[in-house]
Amino acid sequence: VTRAPAKVAALFGKEGAAATPAGNSLGLLRCAWRIPLMLLVVVGGCLLAIFLLAHGPKPGTAGAGLLRNWSRLFLRCFGVRVQRVGEPLHDPVMFVANHGSWMDITVLHAIRPADFVAKAEIGRWPLVGWMARRGGTIFHQRGSTDSLAQVMAVMSDRLRAGRSIAAFPEGGTAPAGTLKVFHARILQAALDAAAPVQPVALRYLRNGVPAPDILFTRGESFLHNVGRVLATRRLTAEVQFLK
Repeated sequence: VTRAPAKVAALFGKEGAAATPAGNSLGLLRCAWRIPLMLLVVVGGCLLAIFLLAHGPKPGTAGAGLLRNWSRLFLRCFGVRVQRVGEPLHDPVMFVANHGSWMDITVLHAIRPADFVAKAEIGRWPLVGWMARRGGTIFHQRGSTDSLAQVMAVMSDRLRAGRSIAAFPEGGTAPAGTLKVFHARILQAALDAAAPVQPVALRYLRNGVPAPDILFTRGESFLHNVGRVLATRRLTAEVQFLK
């Protein structure tokens, strides 16, 4: 686990190597058909989640299958295809991944549904918060020691119950091509539950080259970044399960 940041960092390449997105006209054209399709997928997913995700994506259930397939379809609305490298461990396991985009959770769900740890603000977002709770998300209030203790207890309980957990030990998104310091305390939950920890490297590629231009820029809002991704050319989200 202590070598995970170095392993993840080695996969990124130099910033600025990515291709430049197409011009505004093509971007507007992409948004014109992607936005209605995305809304249709979101509404359809919410309706199915009422019945299939009442208690989170338990391994091997129809709910887990729904989450995996819906995530793939949702990402396709943005022109993003998901590619897996390596093999994920069997349930229960804690996945620890680098964090660069709001798409990271959906990208991982498209390959391997798990209960994510996310900032508490997401739980208050309209519709998104409801979907996150249905997907088994565990919400953490940043900067609160009490919240972290409660979150770790829930994580351990779910691991003992045979469910997998996923977390971003950096505590937030990092600038393109970089990693923040991994906060190791969150790994205590896996130790308490005697569950394995598997590092995961996420990166976004365009024509096989890292595409840092789709990640957050300094001071950029969530909605602005969503609009940029909707307008950009096709991408590949690579999910590499490390040993």
